[in-house]
Amino acid sequence: QVQLVESGGGLVQPGGSLRLSCAASRSIFSLYVMGWYRQAPGKQRELVARLTPVGSTNYADSVKGRFTISRDNAKNTVYLQMNSLKPEDTALYYCNALYINRDYWGQGTQVTVSS
Repeated sequence: QVQLVESGGGLVQPGGSLRLSCAASRSIFSLYVMGWYRQAPGKQRELVARLTPVGSTNYADSVKGRFTISRDNAKNTVYLQMNSLKPEDTALYYCNALYINRDYWGQGTQVTVSS
């Protein structure tokens, strides 16, 4: 079993930055693909960014060049650095850990971009 705890969400003005953190309950990055997803009201959950065990990344087109996913193996923590935030980035952001048929989710952290 893996527990994931997100933090770092909040209210930010357009153009601002936030860094989300996802702390895993144990060391999993050598096996698990780590992902950040988001879900806005009335919309489906969508992939924002993903980081594989070997360090490959991919991003949704809507966040390329603005968001960066990274990890700190010593802290068992994955980050999502979000820059140049837009109102359309407003959503509940979830952390995900996936390995074969093991699929874990955090509780989510709210990001609101508004003036």
